Amino acid sequence: GMRLIVPLGSQGQGSQALLSFGFLILAAYTVGEIATGARIPKVVGYLMSGILFGPHLLAAVTPEGIERLTPVSNLAVALIAFLAGAELRWAEVRERGVMLTKIMTAELTMAFAAITAVVSALHGFIPGLSGSSPMEVLAFSMVFASVAIVHSPAVTMALLSETGARGPVARNTLGVVLLADVAVVLLFSAVLSVARTVAPPPGLGTGSTLGGVVWEITGALFIGAILGAAVAAYMRWVGRELVFFAVLVAFFGVELARLAHVELLLTLLTAGFVTENLAAEGDELRSAMSRSAAPIFVVFFALSGAKIDMVQVLPLLPLVVPVALVRASAIWAGVRLGLRWTSGEVKGGERVWMGLVSQAGVAIGLAAILAEAYPVRGTALAGLLLALIALNETVGPILFRRALVASGEAVAEPPPEEPEATPARSRSA
Repeated sequence: GMRLIVPLGSQGQGSQALLSFGFLILAAYTVGEIATGARIPKVVGYLMSGILFGPHLLAAVTPEGIERLTPVSNLAVALIAFLAGAELRWAEVRERGVMLTKIMTAELTMAFAAITAVVSALHGFIPGLSGSSPMEVLAFSMVFASVAIVHSPAVTMALLSETGARGPVARNTLGVVLLADVAVVLLFSAVLSVARTVAPPPGLGTGSTLGGVVWEITGALFIGAILGAAVAAYMRWVGRELVFFAVLVAFFGVELARLAHVELLLTLLTAGFVTENLAAEGDELRSAMSRSAAPIFVVFFALSGAKIDMVQVLPLLPLVVPVALVRASAIWAGVRLGLRWTSGEVKGGERVWMGLVSQAGVAIGLAAILAEAYPVRGTALAGLLLALIALNETVGPILFRRALVASGEAVAEPPPEEPEATPARSRSA
């Protein structure tokens, strides 16, 4: 039906975007419910629906429709970041900040070193790297690794929302993921600058200067703090129409980050953190934001899946599987090393690595930046990265859900909803 309808609205891109948005909500939600019946996380169902109904397979959603829905993806990222920041409280940051930083440092360092080594060893089989000089191979392997080590705040938040988990495994995983997101932005920018020095790209490229990178981080903290303080003031003195206000905050944050050229995730993460710690009514806003974000999250993950071309991914699996295994092993070893470094027992710490395997939107975005900076070699590496992301965003949520269930923080199957009382009887009572 969609394939018959879409050509009729080809002249009106706005209407096509609305049609695609509505279709993805229904289709992805349905596949997510089917996935739940098979004891698979809903987010995997959403991703699979995007791959299935996207332009590369059934073509129910066109590339133009996906492009027009980019603001929806940005809105989802903003909501995810704000909700993630709102999960952090100053008392917890003070108590667990050093421990989480040690785990993150050990895990990212081991994963970065291991992936750089394996990509360098396999460079003769990787399109774009075969025939390159040793220095170029090392530089591009480091760039590849700086994207491959990225985690997924979106998948983490989606699984926590789906399972309702709030225990040590859930909170420690979320803390590591959020800290790593900031560190990876800095690492990717630095490594890409090194690659530009070793192998200058054609033209001017799109690299960031050191000053630009510093502003992206410090500016995001400054603007996010101001936005968070303003939201806290609204919650204290007004506190009405919270569902509408939650979406407005996310839209406003996206535009602020775009105009100020700062990092979107960090801006909204800071805003959520400041709001939660300044406003006593932060729980009400978080609840309203979760309700308003539900359909947007569904479409966001479906769009992430729709951007993956399985026809190009499948031939790369012989290369991707070894890299994915090395990455997962390095994350496991890095978390264990970080736990020893903390010199103390961390409850549920041995399962945190299972929540760090997932990848999604941020990694896709960094892969796109690499492809734009290097049209030939970068595009080849971006294709390999997308194949790796496709594998990790399928396996990662399943691993994280198993960790939450095994730790007792989530049930294997959600409890059945209690039937509502008959309206007439409840009113008369």
